[in-house]
Amino acid sequence: MIRRPFRWAVALPVALALAGLSGCGSSQPASSPASAAGGEATTVTVFAAASLTGTFTELGKAFETAHPGTSVKFNFGSSATLAQQITQGAPADVFAAASPATMKTVTDASLASAPTTFVRNKLQIAVPADNPAKVAALKDLADPKVKVALCAEQVPCGAAAVKALGAAGLKVSPVTLEQDVKATVTKVELGEVDAALVYKTDVIAGAGKVKGIDFPEADKAINDYPIAVLSKSPAADPAKQFVDLVLSQQGKDVLTRAGFEAP
Repeated sequence: MIRRPFRWAVALPVALALAGLSGCGSSQPASSPASAAGGEATTVTVFAAASLTGTFTELGKAFETAHPGTSVKFNFGSSATLAQQITQGAPADVFAAASPATMKTVTDASLASAPTTFVRNKLQIAVPADNPAKVAALKDLADPKVKVALCAEQVPCGAAAVKALGAAGLKVSPVTLEQDVKATVTKVELGEVDAALVYKTDVIAGAGKVKGIDFPEADKAINDYPIAVLSKSPAADPAKQFVDLVLSQQGKDVLTRAGFEAP
């Protein structure tokens, strides 16, 4: 009878202490540093035309520096392919297309609204640095002896090439049709073709490996580039902040330095 109260006297404080520890453990997530800081790290996924690879990569790094805890993930490729991926449910927050037609695929599916045109791009004839075929004008691409690469017609740079060649009244038989502009200019860089119709920005990016030749019909085949936050974005606020950066003076400076034109 003397020992039993002693046993309870010891056990009760221990039980209360254990209960207190258990209670602290269950509430820990609510008071963790990450939660107090406003949640876990955020990723903004940007689907962008292949011709934006260099400029958007630079802007993505600037965005991450200005927004600690937020990262930018890019998917670069043919605008037509990217639009198709988005309409098929690929997770993305921002779409930057190389033509209004490819953006329309997304807006018609009610997956984006009110896109903004942020730059324009013009075609050039890209030739290897030593220009072995001596290409000097658009009409030279119609020579069957000249090996030409074009973007596929469903790709914005391909649609622009068709329009430019049509304006010049020329028929060109390409030896290859590529699925995006980066793949097309790579054919020139590797010397696999004598010439290609690509964007001026891609010629600038390939300086030293290719050189560009202007032609007047390019003015009739200029591509407008629209950008929009996607309606199903799980990160709508940071996605809008990224779009705001692209539209800002900082964004314009990066884009025009790469050869893009103001809309």
